[in-house]
Amino acid sequence: MTLSLKPRHLKRYGEIARLMVKYGRGDLVRTAGLEAALAPSVDEASDGRADNLADDLERLGPTFVKLGQVLSTRADLLPPDYLDALARLQDDVEAFDGEKAEAIVAEELGVRLSKAFTRFDRTPIAAASLGQVHYAELRDGRPVAVKVQRPEIREQIAADIESLLQIAQLLDRHSSVGGRFDLEGMIREFERSIAEELDYRKEAGNLRRLAGILERFDRLVVPRPIDDYTTERVLTMEYVSGRKVNELSPLARMEMDGPELAQQLFEAYLHQILVEGIFHADPHPGNLFLTPDRRIALVDLGMVGRTTPRMQEKLLALLLAIGEGQGERAAEVAASIGEVLPGADLHAFERAVADLVSAHRDATVEQIEVGRVVVSTTGAAGRCGVRMPSELTLLGKTLLHLDEVARVLDPDFDPNAAIREHVTGVLRRRMLKQASPGQLFSTFLEVNQVVQRLPAQLNQLLERMSTNDLEVRVRAFDEVRLMEGLQKIANRIAMGVVLGALIVGAAMLMSVDTDFTLLGYPGLAMVLFLAAVAGGIGLVVDILRHDETARKPRPPRGPRA
Repeated sequence: MTLSLKPRHLKRYGEIARLMVKYGRGDLVRTAGLEAALAPSVDEASDGRADNLADDLERLGPTFVKLGQVLSTRADLLPPDYLDALARLQDDVEAFDGEKAEAIVAEELGVRLSKAFTRFDRTPIAAASLGQVHYAELRDGRPVAVKVQRPEIREQIAADIESLLQIAQLLDRHSSVGGRFDLEGMIREFERSIAEELDYRKEAGNLRRLAGILERFDRLVVPRPIDDYTTERVLTMEYVSGRKVNELSPLARMEMDGPELAQQLFEAYLHQILVEGIFHADPHPGNLFLTPDRRIALVDLGMVGRTTPRMQEKLLALLLAIGEGQGERAAEVAASIGEVLPGADLHAFERAVADLVSAHRDATVEQIEVGRVVVSTTGAAGRCGVRMPSELTLLGKTLLHLDEVARVLDPDFDPNAAIREHVTGVLRRRMLKQASPGQLFSTFLEVNQVVQRLPAQLNQLLERMSTNDLEVRVRAFDEVRLMEGLQKIANRIAMGVVLGALIVGAAMLMSVDTDFTLLGYPGLAMVLFLAAVAGGIGLVVDILRHDETARKPRPPRGPRA
C-alpha cells in the first residue's frame, strides 16, 4: 500500500503528521513515511498537551471532530488525560447560511418551502459538524424541528476517511501499534458509523424505535419523526422545548424531582442495553433536555449502540461484578468478552481489573463511576494484549455520560445501588422477551425435530437389544443397578416425549383465539406450556437430587475365603 499523491490527500497527510508529532507519536510518522508531508516551517517539537487536542481536531474539520468523539472511548489507545480532553470535545460549530438550508430542504422534499411549512426560521437553533436544526411549523400547525445536512459534507468526509485508511493500512503492516489495535478495522468501523449518521432516514428509524422502547418510562420522552418530511439529508421531527441538563439553574434543579429522574434514566439505559439490544450511545448533557413538564427528552439519535443477546449476558455479568465489588469475577468476564492476542498477559490483565474494581468498591458515593471502571478496563486490556469489542468501549462512554447526567440530576445518585435495584426487572424483561412467540416457536421446532427422530432412535436401540448387538460398558457389572439405570433412562425418555408433546400442542394452540388468556396469550396454550415447564423443572430437580456422579472405579475384589 502506497500513499496517494493527490493534492487534497497530501494536505491531509501533512496535517495528520503534524498532529502525530505534536502529541508524541513521531515514530508512527516515520513508520508511515509521512516525514515529507511535514512543513519545514512548523516547529514539530512543540509540547502538545491533552487540553489542546480537542481544539486541534476541531480545526481539522467535522471528520476529525467525529473521530475524536470515537477516540474518547478508546482507553486502550490513549491515556486518561487525553480521554478526558476528547470527552469534552464539543460538536458545536458555526452554522451555514440559512438560505442554503432552505434550498436543501426544498430540493429534498421536492416542493416549495411554503407548500410544506407555514413557518421556517432561517436562523438555526443548533448547529453541529454534520448539520444544523431549524424551527418550523407544518401546515396543520404542529411545531417541528428540521435537521438539515451541511452541503458537500459527504464528499469532504469521504476524502478524509480515504486518507485515514491509507495511513492505517501502512501502520497495521509496519508498526507494532497497528498490529495490536487493528487501526484499519477501527477506521472501517468509524466509516460505517459516520455513514449511518449521514443517512437521516436511519436516525428517523432510531427515533421511532427508541420512542417505542421508552414508552413505559413516563419521565422520559423521545421526539418522533415526521416520515413524509424526512429524506436522506433532511430529518423532520416533533419539536421538544426545554433546557439542556447541564445548563439548569439552581432554582430549576430545586423544582424538579431529580432523584426520580436519575433513577428512571438509569433504568431506561439498562433496559436499552441489556434487554432491547439498542441504546442511545451519546447521552452527554447537551443531548438531554429538561422539558417544561419536568421530563427528560433524549435528542440526537444519530449514534446508537447495539448489543447481541450473548453480549448482553456478558455485560450484565460484568456490571453486576463491578457493582458488587467482585474483582476476580469482573476480570474473568472481561477476559471472556475480549479477543486474546498472541503474547497477551492474561494474569496481568486480571490483576489490573481486580485492582480497578477493588478501588471502585472502596469509593464513596460521590466518587463512584461505573463508566470510568468500564473505560479503564478497556485501557488495561489494550496494555495487556486483549482486544475489546467496540460494543464495550461504546458502553463505557455511554455510562460515563450517564454518570455525569445522573449526578447533575441527583448529587447523591449511586449507580451501584441502581444496578442492584433494577437488575431483577432487567432479568425478568429479558426472560419475557426470550419467551416471545417467535422465540418459543423456534424452540418448539427444535423439540419437534427431537420428537421426530426419537422413534427411529428407539427402534434402533430396541432392535440391537433384540439381536444382542447392544454393548453396555460398565466398570463393575451389577445387574440390579444396570436394570435400575435402564429403567430410569426409559422413564426419562418417556417423560421427555410427553413434555415435547405438551410444548408442540401449546405452540399449535397459540394461534387459536380464546376468551381465556394468560399474560396476553391463549389460556389453554399457556396452561400446556406451563405444565411442560413444571414437568421440565421437576425432571431437572429429580436428576440433581437422585443421580450419582461418576465415581472412581473400585479395585477388583479378591477371591473369597
